[in-house]
Amino acid sequence: MSNVPGIPRTALIWLLVAQALVIVPHLVHLPLWMIALWLGAAGWRVQILRMRARYPNGWAKGGLVLLVLAGILLSRGTLVGLDAAVVLLIATFTLKLLEMRTRRDALVVIFLGFFCVVTAYLFEDGILAALYSLLPVTALLAALVGLQRSGFAERPWPTLRLAGGLMLQAMPLMVLLFVFFPRMGPLWSLPLPSDKGITGLSDSMAPADIAELSRSSALAFRASFEGQVPPRGQLYWRALTLERFDGRRWSQSSYADVPISPKWSKAGEPLDYSIVMQPSGQRWLFALDVGEMGQDSGRMMSDFRWQRTRPVDRPLLYQVRSWPEAVREAQGEPLGIRQALQLPEQGDPRSRAWAAELKAQYPQSDALVAALLQHFNQQPFAYTLRPQPLGQDSIDDFLFNTRRGFCAHYAGAMTFVLRAAGIPARVVAGYQGGEFNPNGNYIQVRQFDAHAWVEYWQPGQGWRSVDPTFQVAPERIERGLEEALSEEDGFLDDQPFSPLRYRELAWLNQLRMSWENLNYGWQRWVLGYQGEQQLKLLQNWFGSLDWQRLALALVGTGTLLLGLLAFWLLKPWQQRSDPQREAFRTFERLLARHDVRRESGEGPRTFAMRAARQLPEQAQQIEAFAHCFEQQRYAAGPASRAPLMRALKALRRALPWRLSR
Repeated sequence: MSNVPGIPRTALIWLLVAQALVIVPHLVHLPLWMIALWLGAAGWRVQILRMRARYPNGWAKGGLVLLVLAGILLSRGTLVGLDAAVVLLIATFTLKLLEMRTRRDALVVIFLGFFCVVTAYLFEDGILAALYSLLPVTALLAALVGLQRSGFAERPWPTLRLAGGLMLQAMPLMVLLFVFFPRMGPLWSLPLPSDKGITGLSDSMAPADIAELSRSSALAFRASFEGQVPPRGQLYWRALTLERFDGRRWSQSSYADVPISPKWSKAGEPLDYSIVMQPSGQRWLFALDVGEMGQDSGRMMSDFRWQRTRPVDRPLLYQVRSWPEAVREAQGEPLGIRQALQLPEQGDPRSRAWAAELKAQYPQSDALVAALLQHFNQQPFAYTLRPQPLGQDSIDDFLFNTRRGFCAHYAGAMTFVLRAAGIPARVVAGYQGGEFNPNGNYIQVRQFDAHAWVEYWQPGQGWRSVDPTFQVAPERIERGLEEALSEEDGFLDDQPFSPLRYRELAWLNQLRMSWENLNYGWQRWVLGYQGEQQLKLLQNWFGSLDWQRLALALVGTGTLLLGLLAFWLLKPWQQRSDPQREAFRTFERLLARHDVRRESGEGPRTFAMRAARQLPEQAQQIEAFAHCFEQQRYAAGPASRAPLMRALKALRRALPWRLSR
């Protein structure tokens, strides 16, 4: 047994290091057996290098492949899908190490490594993940450099330094391509990895659903306003409109998917802002009422929510202009009004009877709504994340028995009573408020800001929003969930290490705010740099822009950068003249005038001997110059240039003044 033909030891060392660095970001979602697989393969490869083990034969390789497929099937439940494909790719990257014999095999493993680095972005695309990815890429480049037949083959650290230099030299070109290369939309959409842990609203709601969301500190989106940020109490971010009630859950109705734009009229001063939304796996977007967006961002549905054609599977940046005082459907759509009065045929008799009493006492809709809000405010209702379980008649049980609940309890109960009283109403689910970050002058909204409120309709006035939760816990709306639960140990109680629990520590909170602002900039200017943002930036630079001008700018800037890079690498100002080489070139030109030309690959001595035979009268001077040149060039002769120049001068005098034709 011998070492691997064509694969230097240094290349193998850096390849093993690169494999370890590639696998590290995947540890949180890879099955544990994958770690054991890599450790075993790396150990086996080292033993092969030490000539203490053989390469696996065909049966062993086939058995390993079957074991990997069985492991993927057992751990992922399928061999198809993004999760399974990532595990299979990393397993291939690992097992290929065992049959790597030639330089070509090593190149295949290195290129597989680059693909594995990219797959890590499917699970985490933050700035730390981007910076970390430079480590495995540099190690893979070091392995690639180590494969070359040069002095680097046995020198690991110079190999790494060269790979790092190549990485730094590629940075300007990378930035150029990022800025100028056209941002094209995907030809298809990949599903989000199941292990990514996306949390958020769903298309239906029971009271406990939003309570569970409120135990999560995951980021939902960030919003930057042009001008002054509105007060927290005005920040109601609409996501869904829930109109159908089955006695337990609220869900979207078929009317919500009708592809018509609702009628509304602008009023008051608009708010301009941009949102960077986190991946949710859903198609809806967040906006304040009533918003306008570009056609590329999404479309407004019949219930005033915004929806995309594709799920949000990566951070999404979009611009919104909203009119909070807009009048929404003053005349009303018959189908929508009927849907907003729907109730189950049976159930919750006490709530229905109470609604009839309120209707008789308050014939006007506004008066009835005010009375209902006053009831929540004056009666002993409580705001809690740990409400008691509700019975079969959930609305009756909440309104007349437990009286303890979360925003979804109050919004659902109020909507039910309004409908039972003949007032069209519906539940709106979304987020309320958000934390202001002074470092970047923006609002960051998290899952624990999930909220539900009520819309009711009046002829001539349209849909109007009210929030029964404000009557029970105004501090929830004005100061946030943490303040509302100050007397209850329920805020992030299952996340003891979350920095959000220690916001009273000024230095820690400032550090958190600064880090989040850095991530926001990364998402907005790097991850959010898509077609619309690219076009806007380039138009600011070049004015009116077309593909021809963009291509010329890309080629011109690229040529300039490559020229500057070549100038820096070659360093012509540092190059020293070679007097011996210049003298020999003069020697060649003198002989060429007499039809004696040096052939390609011909050495100095061979050329001089042939020239002496062709010019016998000047043979002595030719041989004298050749001998002097060899002494100075190869035999560490005198460093002075004078002897060589004297021999060249003697040859010039000896040659007749005849030029070749």
